[in-house]
Amino acid sequence: MEQSSALTPKRVQELLQLYGKDDGIEKTRVEEFYQKFKHKRYCVFVFLENPVSVRPFRIDKTGFGALSAWITVKDILKITK
Repeated sequence: MEQSSALTPKRVQELLQLYGKDDGIEKTRVEEFYQKFKHKRYCVFVFLENPVSVRPFRIDKTGFGALSAWITVKDILKITK
């Protein structure tokens, strides 16, 4: 994991050059993403080892709030539809 709480436009550009391709950003779109993120102050990169594809599934986020993007549960079967 890599994180930064003191980003500058220069550091954002460096990170896009360093990780953009691996993050799925086409070289022709780096400038677009730079414009979007250049004034952000914080970022987190999480590096996965041996990721595997998972078949998409629906979940019931009832009780987790409308904006919950990340959910931690002990048993995934309890929230799958």
